[in-house]
Amino acid sequence: MELRHLHYFMAVAEELNFSRAAERLHIAQPPLSQQIRQLEAELGFQLFHRTKRTVRLTEAGIVFFAETQKIMRQLENAIQIGRQTSRGELGQLAIGFASSAVHNVLPTILQAFRTAIPSVKLQLRELTTDQQLEWLQQGRIDIGFVRPPVEKDGLSSKVIFSEPLILALPETHALCSQERVSLRSLSHEPFILFPRSLAPGLYDPIISLCQQAGFSPILAQEATQMQTIVSLVAAQMGIAIVPASMQNLQRSGVVYKLLQETTPMVAIAMIWRHNPSPTVLRFLEVARQVTTNG
Repeated sequence: MELRHLHYFMAVAEELNFSRAAERLHIAQPPLSQQIRQLEAELGFQLFHRTKRTVRLTEAGIVFFAETQKIMRQLENAIQIGRQTSRGELGQLAIGFASSAVHNVLPTILQAFRTAIPSVKLQLRELTTDQQLEWLQQGRIDIGFVRPPVEKDGLSSKVIFSEPLILALPETHALCSQERVSLRSLSHEPFILFPRSLAPGLYDPIISLCQQAGFSPILAQEATQMQTIVSLVAAQMGIAIVPASMQNLQRSGVVYKLLQETTPMVAIAMIWRHNPSPTVLRFLEVARQVTTNG
């Protein structure tokens, strides 16, 4: 039995007329009658009562018709699901992100993707950059938002957001009265820093900036999340140089200040494995549209 036999049967069962069914199927009537007889022979039971004037379904034909309708609906559903999946419109995506991405580009991209492709389920994982690289290679996430550079075989990356650095001070700090703060005035201040091993793309520009001002920062505390760094600043454990978008984190006890010196730009990059799935490609497409238009 072939799928075309079921299509032929459905047409005759719906029309109850071989001539109209043949016309609908764009075939001649004799071959259609022959195909139905072949189907009945293979099934081992009669589908239609035929006279010169009428065609009607047998009791077995009525049952077979109902079940065939279910099969055709399932087939259409399978075709639709296959098409949607091939276009990246179904399935799920596991997305890793550095904590600081929450305060700049990530929410806009997620909102745009959910609006454009609502049938794809998103699983979000807050991970450091080095964790994302590991999880991506292991297949535990599909896309990451990291602090570049990314130097791993088998991975692609694209910078989608860049921003300058600013200063985070406890609100009681004497430098809060200044509109812009000179880096040299920070040479004796205790710094709260992000560990270099987790994100050299953020750590190195901060250290380089301080060294250009003639000092190496005094390490008071390390923290692996940007929110923690800002909270420690609020607790007067030290000061911090952070990406400018951290101003979007409303934290009492912290004042953000611009630096007098021009700072390097720090970036957020998307990373993904080579040969991405259709769903990953759709996400990348939406993200590029959002960041380009933005």
